[in-house]
Amino acid sequence: MSVRTRFAPSPTGRLHLGNVRTAVFNWLFARHHGGELVLRIEDTDLERNVDGAEQGVIEDLRWLGIDWDEGPDVGGPCGPYRQSERGDIHAAYARQLWISGQAYPCFATEEGAMGQDRRYSGVYRDLDPSEAQRRVAEGEPHVFRLRTPLDGRVEVTDEIRGVITFPASDIDDFILVRSDGRPTYNFGVVVDDLLMGITHVIRGAGHLSNTPRQLLIWQAFEAAPPTFAHLPDVLSPDGGKLSKRSGAAAVADLREAGVLPEAVVNYLSLLGWSHPDEQEIFTPDELIRAVDLDRVGASDTAFDPDKMRWVAQQQMSRLDDAAFLDGALPVLATAGLETPASGWVAGALRSRLASFGEIRDHLAFLQISDVDRVARFRVGLEEEGEADDPHPLLLAADAAIRALEAWDPESVKGAIVRAGASAAKRGRGLYVPLRLAWTGEAHGPDLAALVASLGYDEAVRRLATLS
Repeated sequence: MSVRTRFAPSPTGRLHLGNVRTAVFNWLFARHHGGELVLRIEDTDLERNVDGAEQGVIEDLRWLGIDWDEGPDVGGPCGPYRQSERGDIHAAYARQLWISGQAYPCFATEEGAMGQDRRYSGVYRDLDPSEAQRRVAEGEPHVFRLRTPLDGRVEVTDEIRGVITFPASDIDDFILVRSDGRPTYNFGVVVDDLLMGITHVIRGAGHLSNTPRQLLIWQAFEAAPPTFAHLPDVLSPDGGKLSKRSGAAAVADLREAGVLPEAVVNYLSLLGWSHPDEQEIFTPDELIRAVDLDRVGASDTAFDPDKMRWVAQQQMSRLDDAAFLDGALPVLATAGLETPASGWVAGALRSRLASFGEIRDHLAFLQISDVDRVARFRVGLEEEGEADDPHPLLLAADAAIRALEAWDPESVKGAIVRAGASAAKRGRGLYVPLRLAWTGEAHGPDLAALVASLGYDEAVRRLATLS
């Protein structure tokens, strides 16, 4: 059996980490098994649809490196791939269930259909079929409901959680098609999964409560259901529901910040899945080879911003020099740095970055005013416990810098070492005062690279303001 999975977002906004995790697992599973991924847009909730959201979803997925074999933008043999364009299909399959006796029209208003326990009362379940046909033909408003079992149990076999049973009596005759002709979520999903040949439904545990209803619809069609796998819920860092408000960044925001897409995919793969050798950093190809459902756990997992940052740093460190500079240099150019200074700064910052956007956080030393730098120099020496008079070291550094014949990080580093020897300073006693003098910060990336990027004249001038 060829594996076919699907990712079926609603166009109600941009993807965030919580819902794109589902896309990642469906993609990895399909590619792991040499199968196909279908992108289907579930856009029948017209009130919540957002203009441009579908294109945003496609852009986000493509940026992440997730590709699909069929979808609204690439076509395929099972289209249309927008649920709103499948209304005639859903209506035909609802009528099929009506003809077979598995569904029936209900003419009650929402309030009139409810019993004392706020469940559907079954008021039209046993209406004479000819009477039902007449009322439908005359255009009387109605919904279609599934004729559910009155007793017994519905068994859900889940690849991650095992067999879960639900009392059939807990499931009333739920609506398949609304009075305006739109399918409900559960009915539209089953019809579309059936016709698109979906073999595996991989989704979050929040959908587990929908599964018994969907199984009853599959049974009504006398069709074999797909394999279900409900991924563990991803909680917010404080243990609540993950959302944009609770730390789940939008994919578009991560892209804008300069996070590597492979870092996002890598981190999301770790939310519920683990490698048998406890490996945590992967290329996309390594993930495709490794990820399968047998290593996915059922316990809830939590989004950890610090862990994601660490993964992003590890992925950044894996970039070759050309790829790193391609991402770093445009950001550095916005600060006015040109070659070779931009390359020196990029190299100094590399080990500290989780995203290219973070480069901006390290460039304050370029624009700091003399007033702020002098004030930070004095306060910083006190906070760092550097009680010795700094002026002999500053004078030695000034002399060593002025004596340089070449200007690059290696030359500047040599001058700093020689200044330390001249002033009998090394380690913190050497680097803390000089870093404060040149940048206004006590700690940071490679000092020689930062000083070199200032240029000879500015480096000399900054020392002169303190000596």
